[in-house]
Amino acid sequence: ALYSRMASDFWDVQTGIRYDSRPQHTAYLVAGFEGLAPYLFETEVHIFVSEHGDVSARIRQETDLLMTQQLILQPYYEINLSAEDVEELGTGAGLSDGEIGVQMRYRITPEIAPYVDMRYERKFGETSRIARSESEQAGDFILSTGIRWLF
Repeated sequence: ALYSRMASDFWDVQTGIRYDSRPQHTAYLVAGFEGLAPYLFETEVHIFVSEHGDVSARIRQETDLLMTQQLILQPYYEINLSAEDVEELGTGAGLSDGEIGVQMRYRITPEIAPYVDMRYERKFGETSRIARSESEQAGDFILSTGIRWLF
């Protein structure tokens, strides 16, 4: 849940809370900004402070490429960073994980658009070591489908 306030023509400042139910129940305070960077890249940068004092950050960029008026291709990437090792969450300090992907959606109306999303997720550094020690893969391709519904 984020409260967003316009800071300039293309940027919003945000603050709020985040709650993760997996792998363990954890609440976070969130602060960051979201907006349109040069060359039409939607950019999100958020810092998270958990109820245990753990600090992490997320950076995400995406852009919409109109193939037709209804068919939209959206390449994106996201990286997550952690200020410290958090063994309970399987996260190591530094660059912990990231993903790169592309989403293809068909806009039926401006509010409704079914999509297909293909991405590659990868864990890095200490996070990768923790995953391998728990017999998990460090990287994986993921294909998903859904409906984007704006209200």
